[in-house]
Parts: sequence; structure tokens; C-alpha cells
Amino acid sequence: MFKLARSVISVGTAIGLCLAASSAPAGAVFHKPRVPADRGARGTSAGWASSNWSGYAVTGATGHFTSASGSWVVQAVAPSRKATYSSQWVGIDGFNDSDLIQTGTGSDYYSGSAHYAAWWEILPAAETVIPSITVHPGDHMSASVAQTSGSTWTITISDTTTGVSFSTAQTYTGPQTSAEWIEEAPSVGGHIATLANYGKATFDPGTANGADPGLTAADGGVMIQRNAQVSTPSAPDSDTDGFNVQYGSTAPTPPRS
Repeated sequence: MFKLARSVISVGTAIGLCLAASSAPAGAVFHKPRVPADRGARGTSAGWASSNWSGYAVTGATGHFTSASGSWVVQAVAPSRKATYSSQWVGIDGFNDSDLIQTGTGSDYYSGSAHYAAWWEILPAAETVIPSITVHPGDHMSASVAQTSGSTWTITISDTTTGVSFSTAQTYTGPQTSAEWIEEAPSVGGHIATLANYGKATFDPGTANGADPGLTAADGGVMIQRNAQVSTPSAPDSDTDGFNVQYGSTAPTPPRS
């Protein structure tokens, strides 16, 4: 999903940069399927609403999606009184089912400091943090999940700012009915976390099955927590392979193609 992504790194750039490995969150972290939100609370033209996802998802028949890729810039999160979490990822499945294969980054604030990390995950297991990649706000990330053959998949994530990459071959047997580029409030200790204030980010470009995903406004979704819209994507860019997403209820303008 990438031309080199341009993300606006807003609030929080002056806070201490702490790796996730330096202090563990209060419970296992999961990046779970979309949880529908109360649509009655949504005064928006977005195609869907969720209490833990925002961004874009495209759907198709069983077995349709064999790969998805994307790029983003790691956001700096704002300090918060209570623990807050945000994740940026690319993946397959989870939009209409309980399966999901994905990889991405986390930008969290807890225990008085910000924590950044790269990870991969195949449900029902929790995320696996990738210690070989040291993540900082402003780093450009590129990631993909791709079916190699049968139930064998390759998960790849690279910090193109530092030149460090990680790849792993894993078994996955999900239905392959959706591909996603998501800003998420992950589940921590069994509960959907409060979304961290991540400012604004860009996912661009993205691919599905190695091609332009042809994003439309109906593929986009907003995140609603405690009856407030907390994360909102832009319309797709002009070449339909990228978008901006912003903390809060205001839709940003699309990125330039």
C-alpha cells in the first residue's frame, strides 16, 4: 500500500521514547476482529463503524484475498493520565469473521511514558512483539501478509528508515474474505483499550492481491468509543490506494497521490 507514506506526526514528539520491551502492558495484547459499534451514535457517511477499528477494509468471496500490503509512518502518541493504546496494521480477514492474520506497529502510552514496537499476530494467539526492530515515531514502515502456497503464509514487516526487516513463515487457514489497513484500539487484558491520541497518519499506498485495492468511501470506517467518534479516515486518495486517518471526529483531507 505504499508510495513513501507521509504521516503527520503531531502531539507527543517530545515525550520519552520507550520500547515496548522495556515495560509490559497490563495484560496480553490482541488485535481482534472488528466489533460493530452503535450505528445510531454515528453521524457520518462512512461505510461502517466499530469500537476498535478505523480505516479501510475491502471484502470478497471466500479465498479471494491472497495478499495485502501497506505502508505508514509510526505516530507519536500524546501523554495520557490512564493507559491508552493504538496500533497500525495491514491484514487479511477479521472484518466479517473471527480469523485474522496481520502485522503492524503499536504506539501506546502507559506507566508514564510512550512505548513503540513492531509485532505480528495470527488469532487466536496474542501478538508476538518483534524485538529485532526498534521502532521510533517518524519511522517509515512497510508490511505485507501473503499466501505462499496452501496454508503457508509469509508475514513481512520492514522499518525502511533504519533498514531492518523481519519475515516469518506461518500456517494460516482463515477464509480470506477481506483485506484491511487499520488504525486500531487493541484488546489488552481481555478488554478493548482506550484509543491513544495518535494525531494523524497516512496509509499509502496499499495493495490487495498485488494490485490497487480500488478503495471507495463505502470501504471506510470510523471508531466509536463511549458514544464518541475517536478515529476518522479521509476519503480515498485519487488513485484509490491510500488514505489519511485522524484522531477525533473530523475527517482529514486525502493524501496527495
